[in-house]
Amino acid sequence: MFHTELLLCFLPSILALFLFLILLKRKRNAVHLDLPPGSMGWPFLGETIGYLRPYSATTIGAFMENHIRRYGKVYKSNLFGEPTVVSADAGLNRYILQNEGRLFECSYPRSIGGILGKWSMLVTVGDMHRDMRMISLNFLCQSRLKNNLLKEVENQTLLVLRSWKDSSTFLAQDEAKKFTFNLMAKHIMSLDPWKLETEMLKKEYVTFMKGVISPPLNLPGTPYRRALKVIGNTNFAIAQRFFEEFEHRVSIFQSRSTILKFIERKMEERKFKMEADGGEFQDDDLLGWALKHSNLSTEQILDLILSLLFAGHETSSVAIALAIFFLSGSPAAVQQLTEEHLEIARGKKRLGKTDLDWEDYKKMEFTQSVINETLRLGNVVRFLHRKALKDVRYRGKNLNK
Repeated sequence: MFHTELLLCFLPSILALFLFLILLKRKRNAVHLDLPPGSMGWPFLGETIGYLRPYSATTIGAFMENHIRRYGKVYKSNLFGEPTVVSADAGLNRYILQNEGRLFECSYPRSIGGILGKWSMLVTVGDMHRDMRMISLNFLCQSRLKNNLLKEVENQTLLVLRSWKDSSTFLAQDEAKKFTFNLMAKHIMSLDPWKLETEMLKKEYVTFMKGVISPPLNLPGTPYRRALKVIGNTNFAIAQRFFEEFEHRVSIFQSRSTILKFIERKMEERKFKMEADGGEFQDDDLLGWALKHSNLSTEQILDLILSLLFAGHETSSVAIALAIFFLSGSPAAVQQLTEEHLEIARGKKRLGKTDLDWEDYKKMEFTQSVINETLRLGNVVRFLHRKALKDVRYRGKNLNK
């Protein structure tokens, strides 16, 4: 008993000494490596919590502003559990992107790689990244864009607009997310909006997204832990009477595993249908295209589908919400945008047509200008991660491997 009490008395001092030695070692290493100025934050946690604190998409956030003011546009930090050099310098960013594959390569934090999967397009590099990218680009060829995607964009837009009640108030960001998720789910797996399985998948996706950008703390109660928690099989063909039970249990479901099980079940359905029909896979959606035109394993296809659902949904929904935000402060731009669309509508009416086609899209020159300006002014993507393949020296400071 005496020894236990003695140990408890000395434990705080031991921990304090341990943390002091870690900080001292960091300081010596920083001087020796000639790194950019900055702070490594707390041991283990670093500065991740402050870095991920929510901020307006029209700014770079208080964390970046404070660090730039204190250390300059290039500074060191500890983010997502890893030593990091953060750059808000246009020249350095351009240099990194121009030397992609030679001096730098794509490398996301463990929290993102652990959830999106090791075969995600955001994580893979080299030949595998190129192969997966080609599958996506070949699926979205120009003929498919003209004949399928454009029409589906119009259909999904009309569905969202018709869901609004007269004189009702809505959140543009929520509606943009609803639109982009339904569009991506339709083109990736031919899922129809408003159906039970689509809505259930959307619920899991929301939990999944909270874990993607959270600090990689695998502790009870954290978003990262909830996104990785192991669960059993879930029957996504359950009837409506089990929906309430599903909602009750959804908080303990592991989002990534649930989504992957759903995608894998869809794959098995395609294989069964193909064998029953004695034919081959249909390539009407990305899942069918990957099954028919690639040699990817089941695990690789699952990670590909999940990463594209994430990438397509998140960036597009933020861009749409930002466009609405910027247009609200520019009545002249709204007027010009309206006139451009009304002119196209009048032309369709004269020809006795209603559906938009590729020629109509090419006439939307001012619309394209609005999109470009939105992407210039807003932060659609919060950060891009790159890893140095070798030690690089830039303007007197080292970017170490």
